[in-house]
Amino acid sequence: MTALTDSLPFDATGVIDGVMSAPILVGAGPGVAAILSARSPIKESPNEDAAAVIPLPGGGVALAVADGCGGHAAGEQAARIAIETLFGCLQTSASGARARGAVLDAFERANERIMALGIGAGTTLAVAVIADGACRAYHAGDSEILLIGQRGKVKLQTLAHAPVAYGVEAGVIDERDAMHHEDRALISNMLGSGEMRIEVGPATAVAPRDTALLATDGVTDNLRAGEIIDLIRTGPIAAAAGRLFNAAQRRMTTVQPGEPGKPDDLTFILYRPAPSRPE
Repeated sequence: MTALTDSLPFDATGVIDGVMSAPILVGAGPGVAAILSARSPIKESPNEDAAAVIPLPGGGVALAVADGCGGHAAGEQAARIAIETLFGCLQTSASGARARGAVLDAFERANERIMALGIGAGTTLAVAVIADGACRAYHAGDSEILLIGQRGKVKLQTLAHAPVAYGVEAGVIDERDAMHHEDRALISNMLGSGEMRIEVGPATAVAPRDTALLATDGVTDNLRAGEIIDLIRTGPIAAAAGRLFNAAQRRMTTVQPGEPGKPDDLTFILYRPAPSRPE
């Protein structure tokens, strides 16, 4: 595992090529985050996911996950570029409107850098900026951002930029069937493309007991939305992260009739706006 933290001029945490088996807790602006990144259980090549927790100098925090594609070396490189570029753009950013501009700039700069590689590399990128009591989501691809209340109410959920997700949203594909759909892995938007687009969500209020999740498809292709919500909405954040990881790993490694199971790199960040309760 490569951590970006040592090379940064401010208190941020980044993970590249993660081989973690348990979450780590990090300070995340006004709250706390649990971060975990693990390689697919069926491969020995690098983990093509990356993640970052970036406290903003002006207050608040930016959370990000990236899922590289285009082959092992290309995918890992693209995800690394996305996270490193976001770090660079946010170093001097305040919260609010200035953070918005920095995040959008990071998407654009990373896209240009990945395209310039000329090796067919690409990556998803999902960024949540949490500041001043609100969360705003930015994404390209199928890595997901979810904000839920303690009782499981969904306050924010991004829509994957993927044909199957659009079919579910339109009501022409059943949600359960979508988990097994032959085209589920296809995405229609990513960094590394001349047609990359950034979807920006509205500001969504964050309550003290809410939980935010950013996850690559190693989580969302193996666990249904309701299962994810039940696993993360209550209890200490480290315990919730452990439950989520263990459940996804079981689906990847053990055949369960009728249930999804897709071995893949898995990366996620859980965030709570208040300090985690003692274990």
